[in-house]
Amino acid sequence: MEKIPDPKELEKELSDYLTKKYGSRIKVLAPHWVAKPETDGEGQGKGAKLGRIKFDLKPEELEAYLHEYVIKQDLAKSVLATKVCTHFNRIRHSLELGRDPEPGVGSIKNNIILIGPTGVGKTYLVKLIAKKIGVPFIKGDATKFSETGYVGGDVEDLVRDLVYAAGDDLELAQYGIIYIDEIDKIASSGHAWGGPDVSRTGVQRALLKPMEETEVDLKVAHDPVSQIQAIEHYRRTGKKDKRTLNTRHILFIVSGAFNGLDKMVKERLSKQEIGFRGEMTSRELDRTFLKHVTAEDLIKYGFESEFVGRLPVIAVLEELTADDLYAILQNPNNPIITSKKRDFGAYGIDIAFEAEALKMLAAQAAVEKTGARGLVSVIERVLIQFEKRLPSTQVKYLVVTPEIVEHPEAELQRLLADPEDPELLARFSQAAVKEREGLKESIRRREAELLSRYQLPLTETRVELLASRYHHWDCDLKTAMEDLARLYDQVGRFGEKFLDNHGIELHFEPDAVDAILQQAVARDTSALAVCQEMAQDLEYALKLVRDRTSQDQFILTREALCDLDAYLNRVIREHYQTTMFRE
Repeated sequence: MEKIPDPKELEKELSDYLTKKYGSRIKVLAPHWVAKPETDGEGQGKGAKLGRIKFDLKPEELEAYLHEYVIKQDLAKSVLATKVCTHFNRIRHSLELGRDPEPGVGSIKNNIILIGPTGVGKTYLVKLIAKKIGVPFIKGDATKFSETGYVGGDVEDLVRDLVYAAGDDLELAQYGIIYIDEIDKIASSGHAWGGPDVSRTGVQRALLKPMEETEVDLKVAHDPVSQIQAIEHYRRTGKKDKRTLNTRHILFIVSGAFNGLDKMVKERLSKQEIGFRGEMTSRELDRTFLKHVTAEDLIKYGFESEFVGRLPVIAVLEELTADDLYAILQNPNNPIITSKKRDFGAYGIDIAFEAEALKMLAAQAAVEKTGARGLVSVIERVLIQFEKRLPSTQVKYLVVTPEIVEHPEAELQRLLADPEDPELLARFSQAAVKEREGLKESIRRREAELLSRYQLPLTETRVELLASRYHHWDCDLKTAMEDLARLYDQVGRFGEKFLDNHGIELHFEPDAVDAILQQAVARDTSALAVCQEMAQDLEYALKLVRDRTSQDQFILTREALCDLDAYLNRVIREHYQTTMFRE
């Protein structure tokens, strides 16, 4: 092996190489090079990361989860939940048999194509699914790729991005999800498109192998970072490192608006009937024809048959109406209202929305025909001046009323003139109460999930705690549930530890557990810390009771935790009364 250059020589050689290949715009700037310590194998902690993937998720469980976040689109949610769960359960089944999940010759992967107009939740659905299952996720835009990679990038760059999203863990990345939007823009039928002039058919062909199965080289000549990593690895080990990732288990989901596809489906359906009946059928299908789209329609639209064959599952999303948009705004899990609350919350301003105001915002957004994205534009347009002016005032509460939606400027001046207007404060309180009740109802609907996933039974106190954590800790419901479930689990583990250490079995009544959880949340500490403080009094007292009465099991209620002395006296008194009665 040739003499390894010192850091300055290495930096100069790399700079010269990159300057020669890419011009003077690129230069290595590194004060020093530090060799990373060698590890056993590549990527530590892979098993732990892989263990977070929910390979055994059931379709109905995933569908119920999507219902909590996405309004309408029942058919698309059903198809996505079913096929995605089947994909990962097939992998789980093979892993349980003790072998690497091999698809076999001619096996068909459940790649999915989503069809629907802009703003109906295509990307949001896929992101939610990836988050729920626990797999790495990457989104790409079909318009930036070309067959050769000279325009925008190479389609295999998506796989490399997936590895990066997985924290450079190849084992985790091989089960990820790649989502490609604007897929209709690479159809060769000449539909309107303002992107670069690339070979659309060539891009389709370039996607064929990754969507089925191929080995993707993770180190490529046009990536300076991968080249530097390869040089550094060679410098440390004296060996060339060839890293590849097989795409056989990567799930591909593509989507697009497919403008004009409706006419093709309508034409095909109308040809299936003759005379007046056929014409009537076509008119009746004006709003539902895309549900009947087939591979034949996609091929006619401009996709090659081999490309369509790699996408056997088709899910169609419906256009959102004003009522649908209103339902989105009412959903406590929607990111639109949550984001706006965070915007004002950053200035210490609490904001609430009246139901009638939400209806008006939804109606305005429906006119724009951009789906849920229209809601963001409308809300920004109405509240932008409030967001600008109120942080410089003493206003700490804002209720968005129908009057504000209709006349934002006039209502802003009214608020600035009288920030303590009793009517506005009363309306804010009413709107905040209704929002909280809606949030609590959403939590109650997820009781089955809380019980099955976190072993956390719901009580009214726990519903209140979840709602408070959601509001005051600026987190989503999933995070709030995970936090409370962790505290609940700590109470159970404390009881087990107390039994091991002292031979005394503690049974906490639900109201006692609630009291511990309330203290932990109020003091921003762990439930275990609350229990350990309580144990200082319990340990001596309960041992004393056990020695006098031989009782080694105790049921603790909220009242017992609040007044331990009274509880212990009652236990001893009841024991002696029972003993004397027997005698």
